[in-house]
Amino acid sequence: MARKSVCCKLTSLEVTLIILFILMTGIAVGLMAILGLQMNSKENKVAEDLTSSVKPEENPYLIGMGRADCTGPVADIPLMGYANPDQTAGGIHTRLFSRAFIVDDGSKRVVFVSADIGMVSQRLRLEVLKALEVNYGNLYKQDNVVLSGTHTHSGPAGYFQYTLFMITSKGYVKSSIQALVNGIVKSIDEAHKNMRPGRIFLNKGNVLDSNLNRSPHSYMNNPEEERKSYKTNTDEQIVSLKFTDLDGDGLGIFSWFAVHPVSMNYTNHMVSSDNLGYASYLFEREKNIGSLPGKGPFVAAFPTSNSGDVSPNTRGPHCMNTGEKCDFVNSSCPIGGNKMCAAFGPGNDMFESTRIIGESIYSKAKELYGRTQQEVHGNVHYAHQWVNMTDVTVQLSSTHSVKTCKPALGHSFAAGTIDGGGDLNFTQGAIEGDPFWDGIRDALLGKPSQEIQDCQNPKPILFSTGEMNWPLPWHPEIVDVQIITIGPVAIVAVPGEVSTMSGRRIRQVVKQELETNNAFTNPEVIITGLCNIYTHYITTYEEYQVQRYEGASTIYGPHTLSAYIQHFRGLAKAIAEARTLLGKTGELSKGPEPPFFKDSQLISLVPAVPVDKTPTNTTFGEVLEQVNPIYKVGEVASVTFVAGNPRNSGDMRDKTFVTVEKFLTASSTWEVVHTDASWETRFHWIKGTGGQSNTTVEWHIPLSAETGTYRIRHFGHSKKFGFPSPVFTPYEGTSDTFRVTKTLYSF
Repeated sequence: MARKSVCCKLTSLEVTLIILFILMTGIAVGLMAILGLQMNSKENKVAEDLTSSVKPEENPYLIGMGRADCTGPVADIPLMGYANPDQTAGGIHTRLFSRAFIVDDGSKRVVFVSADIGMVSQRLRLEVLKALEVNYGNLYKQDNVVLSGTHTHSGPAGYFQYTLFMITSKGYVKSSIQALVNGIVKSIDEAHKNMRPGRIFLNKGNVLDSNLNRSPHSYMNNPEEERKSYKTNTDEQIVSLKFTDLDGDGLGIFSWFAVHPVSMNYTNHMVSSDNLGYASYLFEREKNIGSLPGKGPFVAAFPTSNSGDVSPNTRGPHCMNTGEKCDFVNSSCPIGGNKMCAAFGPGNDMFESTRIIGESIYSKAKELYGRTQQEVHGNVHYAHQWVNMTDVTVQLSSTHSVKTCKPALGHSFAAGTIDGGGDLNFTQGAIEGDPFWDGIRDALLGKPSQEIQDCQNPKPILFSTGEMNWPLPWHPEIVDVQIITIGPVAIVAVPGEVSTMSGRRIRQVVKQELETNNAFTNPEVIITGLCNIYTHYITTYEEYQVQRYEGASTIYGPHTLSAYIQHFRGLAKAIAEARTLLGKTGELSKGPEPPFFKDSQLISLVPAVPVDKTPTNTTFGEVLEQVNPIYKVGEVASVTFVAGNPRNSGDMRDKTFVTVEKFLTASSTWEVVHTDASWETRFHWIKGTGGQSNTTVEWHIPLSAETGTYRIRHFGHSKKFGFPSPVFTPYEGTSDTFRVTKTLYSF
């Protein structure tokens, strides 16, 4: 029997309707294509159009963005990062800023701060929290405030309360920590004042050719199957949160990327925000048109991520004396050892390298900002605990547990890294002690106990800091662990420098825990380092066995990462179950509170500034070396003044030591076009003898500079004897005027 067709004949009317439908569809597609071309030709407007096209939730977030100058003393104070006692501040490359965002969902709020500093110390966090309590009561506290340092190695030191850090920082420097506390608190104040209904968007991509693993030998010791899960031995991903108001107008962007801000190397003496700070500078300059650096409403922050073993010096390590590649295992050279092994690039000097890496990060963040479409929705949560990291039992299985150790630093800690090697004959990868240095250690500091040696094995201990408590403990015991979430975005605040693979493991565990019982759907977990307190490095157990610099600096022993993972899993579980740290029965305990030592217990080794003096027959602010009468764009205008010590100017936040000014013919006035916060200026302070010093100001004239008449000015204070206290007198100096042209000759 033939099968009957189930089709029916179409009437002429139906055929006509179908034809009309096809024609209309074609017209619509054509219009959409044309519209798409128009949108692509207007790239800068796409960002705002895309965000405003997404209908916001009925109850939007309250969002606040803030930024404040946190630059401390720029003379005589050691720079924090390389632990080089000869690397003291002597001027400004770029100013340092604290950038903050606040997000409130109507019932809870969180604060995240990214500051252009080496790291957040426990002392700094405690002082910031005390100041916030005075201003806001219980609104901003340890539970919902995250403080993160970008890890620039060119910021003033002196804001720690533990002995080891005070030794390398000339002690506790009140002017350093006051500038940081005041700057961070002000950035939060600004964010608080600017809160308004808004929206948040998430995007991520890859930044290529901008980082490399500086300890690939350690990374290769991780399990092969685990390594196969990743394409590279560094995280190239950048994750951005874009903040807008309800109309889609941009308020700011925070972008996390894994790189060490050590493009400015250990020979630098100027305060600098390094590569991540330059990315912020570029983004804010673009968005805050017409504003000087550090001014304007738009805030762009670039916190670091799992960058513990990640270098920006992309040419890799070579022997400076021979040009050959360094030894792969211990990063040393046949002649000169580890001191001769250094990584450079991608530029020809540290300034060019800083610019290239910063531009690369900024460019990708700008691209992500322009095409962000995934809007963030959902409640805000947070979880925080204080943990005694010297006594954590980690349950690896139902039958096997391990423990963390009292802190200790290994021999390879003294070797430094390819970003800055040590001066003595230590090498990375040392798994045996050196009788010579061990003997000196035993005589001066005491021999490590057998218990700590066994616990830290295979680390050969150079400094048993957990057993050293004079005049104060050398390392912290009580450590912060913290997670904040905004909708599906989880920000994991790691209290140290976490290696690439360590960050990946933390991220994976937190993601799995948040997804338990469908509490979160596909959460985006962001690792951010250098948060709340500094505990050196966090490597994997396998990387620790190799004992390169990072492993030797993992102070709580081989199971440090496992302990952190255990605690972060607990925090993620609490958030997944919608718990908060309010001290209620059955919820996460606050843990043991950290110590807050009295100022009288803290050592200061920075001498008072001597009386300022001038060369014979000169005055403060007088020009010693004058500018040229004419420059073309791309050249460097330079002038040298008789100067006082910049420390005598006191708190110079929101002020400047330098201006570059352009003469406005129409109004016969001078307009400030650059300050010492500008990338284009360099403020060098040169310390002389007998209280004399001078200042050289450079203006690296950008190709975009307008033709016209300019001058350079310097501002400062001098100190002289007075009774009952010294007298500080302001002074200023002004260069001759000079012409800037597009070519050498102007007709």
